[in-house]
Amino acid sequence: MNKVDLQAAFVAAGLSRVIKDIDRLARQSIRLLATAADESFINIGASKLGGVPDLPPGTAWPELKGLPQSFIAQIRLDEVRLYDTDKVLPQSGMLWFFYDAQQQTYGADPADRGGWQVLFKEGDLSKLQRASAPAQLPATSQFKACFLGFANEMTLSQQPQLEIPNLDWTADEQKKYETLLSTFPDQADRATQHHRLLGNPDTIQDDMRLECQLASNGVTDTDDPKAAALSKGAMDWQMLLQVDTDDDIGMRWGNSGMLYYWIKSADLKTHRFDASWLVLQSE
Repeated sequence: MNKVDLQAAFVAAGLSRVIKDIDRLARQSIRLLATAADESFINIGASKLGGVPDLPPGTAWPELKGLPQSFIAQIRLDEVRLYDTDKVLPQSGMLWFFYDAQQQTYGADPADRGGWQVLFKEGDLSKLQRASAPAQLPATSQFKACFLGFANEMTLSQQPQLEIPNLDWTADEQKKYETLLSTFPDQADRATQHHRLLGNPDTIQDDMRLECQLASNGVTDTDDPKAAALSKGAMDWQMLLQVDTDDDIGMRWGNSGMLYYWIKSADLKTHRFDASWLVLQSE
């Protein structure tokens, strides 16, 4: 779906007057299309979900309190380059995503830092080596490997009042927008897994940007005297990766929830992926 198609969807939904706000609501993302596979058929250094990582020699498998973390995904950046329409990701290299094997890290507490890792390597990937899962990593914390395909995807914010200062929509327009969201982009897509890079998240609970901003700065309570000043930077955060529950490969986040890796726009620009923040949401 492109911008013209999106405008047509707004018109069909009775939202012609608020088309003026589309640029604030819509964000391009890269949809990750996962297909379970025998990992031996996935080339070393290729993008994948689950399985085991292909790491540079000498790279340690991330741990949390002595327990290896679950490997979530690796993204070969030259494979997604054509889909990164806004050119915000590095054009080459690799990203690796790990998460707390015990799934006790939710992202609301400053003490959660370290419960995930995002590793990044620029340049030559020819010397990557396929790792073996550490013996201490529980089988239930390991996931079946998947090939990854990619597609461009338009995403919409679920909370327009956060994107648009002084939102001037009527109650009827807000209701029509919620109806549009419930079937966007179509009913068939709603029934599939939603793994994606960038774009708007499929939020299950509250908006996560303020949570990331406060927790990453050591604050847990919005009544904290520091919270008001910090909250001004909440909109600097953008989603880096969303990983959906996928029972077929053994991934289940809480009660059919999602993992979200977030990063500040400035840190994304300077490739400071180690400064990311993670949130787990579920029903």
